[in-house]
Amino acid sequence: MVEHLTKESFLEKVFNFEQNQEWKFEGTLPCIIDFYADWCGPCKMVAPVLEELAIEYSGKINIYKIDTEAEQELAGAFGIRSIPSMLFVPMNEQPQMSVGALPKDSLKKAINDVLLKEAN
Repeated sequence: MVEHLTKESFLEKVFNFEQNQEWKFEGTLPCIIDFYADWCGPCKMVAPVLEELAIEYSGKINIYKIDTEAEQELAGAFGIRSIPSMLFVPMNEQPQMSVGALPKDSLKKAINDVLLKEAN
C-alpha cells in the first residue's frame, strides 16, 4: 500500500531535517518517495505502477507519495523542480533522486540495485 506523507509523517518516517543537518534515515525499511501533483500527467501514469510495486515488494520496501502542491516545504527542501521526481532511500547510504516517469522495469531495477542490494 502506497502511503501519502505530510511534513509531520516525513520527519518521523524518513528524515528529520529540522533536527539533523546530515542525512539520517529514520525508517525501518528502504523506501521510494514519489514527489507528484494531481494535475501532472506523467505522475498519473506512474501511480498505478507504484501501487503494484508496493504489493510486490511488501515487507521489503515502503513506497511513499508527497503531493508537492500540499507539501511545498518538503518539495523545496529537496529542490524538486520537475515532477514526477522519485527519491530512492536505501537503509545505510545516501538517497538518490530520479526525475521523470520511469517504466516499471526501470523502477524494479532501481529497487533491486539501490534499495535491496544490501539484502542480496
